[in-house]
Amino acid sequence: MRAPSGLRPLVAESWRRSARVDPDGLPPVALGVDELDAVRRAGPLGTALPVVRRLLLDDARAAGCIVALADAAGRLVWVDGAHRARSAAEAMGFVPGADWAEEHAGTSAPGTALRLGRPVQIHAEEHYATAVKAFSCTAVPLRDTSGTVVGALDLTGDDRAVERHTLPLLTAAAAAAEAELALAALRRPSSAAPHPAELELLGSDTATLRTGSSAVRLSERHSEILAVLAAAPAGLPAADLAVAVYGDVRAVTTLRAEVVRLRRVLADHAPDARLTSRPYRLQGLRTDVDTVLSALDRGARLQAVDRYTGPVLPGSASPGVDDLRDLVRTRFREALVADGGVDALLAWSRTPDGAADPQVLRALLGVLPRRSPRRAGLVAAVEAIERS
Repeated sequence: MRAPSGLRPLVAESWRRSARVDPDGLPPVALGVDELDAVRRAGPLGTALPVVRRLLLDDARAAGCIVALADAAGRLVWVDGAHRARSAAEAMGFVPGADWAEEHAGTSAPGTALRLGRPVQIHAEEHYATAVKAFSCTAVPLRDTSGTVVGALDLTGDDRAVERHTLPLLTAAAAAAEAELALAALRRPSSAAPHPAELELLGSDTATLRTGSSAVRLSERHSEILAVLAAAPAGLPAADLAVAVYGDVRAVTTLRAEVVRLRRVLADHAPDARLTSRPYRLQGLRTDVDTVLSALDRGARLQAVDRYTGPVLPGSASPGVDDLRDLVRTRFREALVADGGVDALLAWSRTPDGAADPQVLRALLGVLPRRSPRRAGLVAAVEAIERS
């Protein structure tokens, strides 16, 4: 189904990824009753669920909405809220056990938030599936102490589900749930402090895998596979990953051979990281991209710019890496232009990405004093960009 004109870029990209989904179908049910009970009792979502119930359920019911918790793969493990809203949601398959990952349900707040690893609000007509267009929703990813996405928190209903105060409310609830996960991790006995692995993707053509004091430089292809998977917390089917890495769906066999070799590298240098299949999904590995985007989300604009050492794998021609580069640039632009802070805008304008972005330079012109000596240079830079 072709995306209508006028969609926000984030939504238009999600529609493009959802092209294989039947817009008139319903999401498949992927978890049975016993599996749901097990998830709700144990693991990170079992720890987070009581916090979510306590902080959000009464407010969701009062607003005529429903609140849901999904696992990292996009499968709903718990849904509750206003009776009328729950009954309506059942008709579109928004029920415990249903798989709301983008590749099965199309554009939605929980599925898209998990795919991007960031908070998302989806307004009614922005949904891909026909049955969901009567609803609006807000979702926020949940992360464990290693930074790995373990699920998503969602509020679904009418326009009240995407009001301005809704996102801060869900963000605060997610922070409380993540604090509970951190406490639970501290309570668990451990023989030694772990050394979480980090993948450095910024400013270098190949990634560095760093664990504690040890570091290993990865091959270009392994760097690209990990970059794409790190940006897709819900995982990717083999065909989608082949397109994202090689630009060719026929490269699935080549991809599988590379994944086998990549698993050996992870086992040797980052034993706590896991690369699972069906779909391919990366867990237990945080990236420097996550670090800078988290700083942006916290409002630490200058810190984010300081830690940005350059584009993601600048020498890579993989479509998925290119998408990630654009995502990072867009997030910086949106955050810095919206914030309007002179220091952060100045710092970003000195990076190659910021210096080539006329929107950033115009925003900087708008906040600089009229007599600033920098204004003439900025005007000339904007004119040069527009001429080219």
